Amino acid sequence: MTSFWENTYVETAASYSVVVLCLIVFMAVFEIVTSYNNWEEIKSGNIAVSMATGGKIFGIANIFRYSIEHNDTLLQTMGWGIYGFLLLLVGYFIFEFLTPSFKIDKEIAADNRAVGFISLVISVGLSYVIGSNIM
Repeated sequence: MTSFWENTYVETAASYSVVVLCLIVFMAVFEIVTSYNNWEEIKSGNIAVSMATGGKIFGIANIFRYSIEHNDTLLQTMGWGIYGFLLLLVGYFIFEFLTPSFKIDKEIAADNRAVGFISLVISVGLSYVIGSNIM
């Protein structure tokens, strides 16, 4: 049975499944902390929300990429992925805090693409910084 769990195809399917489930949970958390409904805004064509959400998805996936690469077990992978997500979430709140002259969520909901793009770049950039420190 040990060789079954060490099979590359089984490991890939297991990692994939864990990451997809974590991604769903993490995106639900982001849905809670934002003042707008991501999927309704995307459905209505809001490009800024689409860019911000895409950046979050990429950021989470990138963090898990590093976590899978540097860890031997799914539990370790999940642990580092969760920790990385929490750091990404903190980055989101710092971004909001550092822009006191306007509200990030309000601007993104209003389809301010410049703010949506910066949000995307922050998520992607932080995911590389977070990922590079995963052991």
